[in-house]
Amino acid sequence: MSEIAAPESKGAMSASEKTMAVLAATLEYPRFTDIVAASGLAKATVHRILGTLVAGNYIAGEGENGYRPGPALISLAGRALSSLDFEKIARPIVDQLVAEVDCTIHVGVATDSEMVYLIRKDASKPYQMKSRVGTGMPLHCTGMGKAVMASWDKTRVAQLVDHYGLPRRTPDTITTLAALLRELDKVRTAGYATDLGENELGTVCVSAGIRDHTGAVTHGLSISSIALEHPGRSIEQFADKAIEAADQISLLLGAPAKNN
Repeated sequence: MSEIAAPESKGAMSASEKTMAVLAATLEYPRFTDIVAASGLAKATVHRILGTLVAGNYIAGEGENGYRPGPALISLAGRALSSLDFEKIARPIVDQLVAEVDCTIHVGVATDSEMVYLIRKDASKPYQMKSRVGTGMPLHCTGMGKAVMASWDKTRVAQLVDHYGLPRRTPDTITTLAALLRELDKVRTAGYATDLGENELGTVCVSAGIRDHTGAVTHGLSISSIALEHPGRSIEQFADKAIEAADQISLLLGAPAKNN
């Protein structure tokens, strides 16, 4: 469990703000003393608010054995998650990113073996990518796929290779487990992934992973172009932009903030 940070000065808090502070602390720490420390409120206030939350089934448990989310809160969270419209959340960020970098932007979701395109927004350039929304590409040869796989452990990567193989799509496609693991190590270190003609000759991209409300990397975002316009590794100039946009979408999906 993470160390409890010293509470910031909260000034005059409303009753609803105090309730939310206690609820947030309870979801992080089960013990009463830790909830008090994390919320920054008086013990009597925390005890009273916890009583109200327990009575409403938003929190379950008690001080001796610890608190946990109650059925009402779990039901509420489930309804909130089911109502999320991923494209509606991501689209404004994608639109802004296209305006900033004038490259094609893709957003995709990972399956067991593929990255399926959910969003494609073209640049103002006369050329267009061959990608199509709804189609899937192998994880191992796409920037978004590698950004997702970099969050996996080696066993899961090996299972993918054993089950689906590493089909060669271009002369630059990674086709061995050892090479893929080395590539994923680089992605983890850099914080972003690239596809330099590995999926389709003449196209390049830089990608970052998108995290869901649990912190798992389930989606990816890529900034794509053609190698004639961005030769070599020059597409990496947009790496920070890709990471920033992916993190913005992640936070809107409820992902925890990254630890710096």
